[in-house]
Amino acid sequence: MTTNEGTPSPPRWITEHDATHSAWYIERFRTLAARGADLEGEARLLDAIVSRHSRILDAGCGPGRVAAALFARGHRVVGVDVDPLLLAAATEDHPGPVWVNADLATMDLASLGEGELFDAAIVAGNVMTYLAVNTGARVLHNLNIHLKGDAPIAVGFGLDRGYDLATFDHDIQEAGLILEHRFATWDLRPWSPAATFAVSILRTP
Repeated sequence: MTTNEGTPSPPRWITEHDATHSAWYIERFRTLAARGADLEGEARLLDAIVSRHSRILDAGCGPGRVAAALFARGHRVVGVDVDPLLLAAATEDHPGPVWVNADLATMDLASLGEGELFDAAIVAGNVMTYLAVNTGARVLHNLNIHLKGDAPIAVGFGLDRGYDLATFDHDIQEAGLILEHRFATWDLRPWSPAATFAVSILRTP
C-alpha cells in the first residue's frame, strides 16, 4: 500500500482536544459505570466470534472499559491509546490488561515488549473518526501486521463524524483486509443505508 508512506500527523483526538476534554471523557464513563449502565456491548460481540483465552488488541482503548470487559471474559488483552491521561485512568480503574501508550498509525508493539501476534482486534468508541485525516488505511494496515492470519477486527463508528463508509471501505482495501460483515449496531441490528452507525467485521488474509 502507498497510503502509509511518510510520518502521519497526530490523531485528531490530540490536535482537537485538551486535558480538560480527556478528564471529562474519563468521568463520563466512570459515572455511567457507577449507575450500572451497560458498557460491554462491544466486548460481547467480539467475545462471541473469538476462541476462549484469545490474545486481543483493543486499539484506541481510551479509559479501558472494553479491554476490561474482555479481560473479565478470560482473554489476554493489550489496550493501546495515544492519550496518556486515558491510559492512566485505565490503569487505575481496570487492573489486568496491559496498557500501552502509542499512536495506532505508528505503533510497533514488538519494540514495546508485546511481540506476540494477536488473535483479534477491536476498534470501538469512534476511534476511526478521531484519526488524523487520510490515515485510516495506515492504521488498518498497522493492525493487520500485528494480527495473525484469519483474525477478526471489529470496528464501529458513527457516520456523522466526518469519516464516511466509502472512505472506510477504500481504506479496508488499501490495508489488505477483507470486509466480512456489516451491522448497524454493536448488538447486530441489520445494516441499511439509513443507518447512522456502522459496525464492520473485518478479517485478515
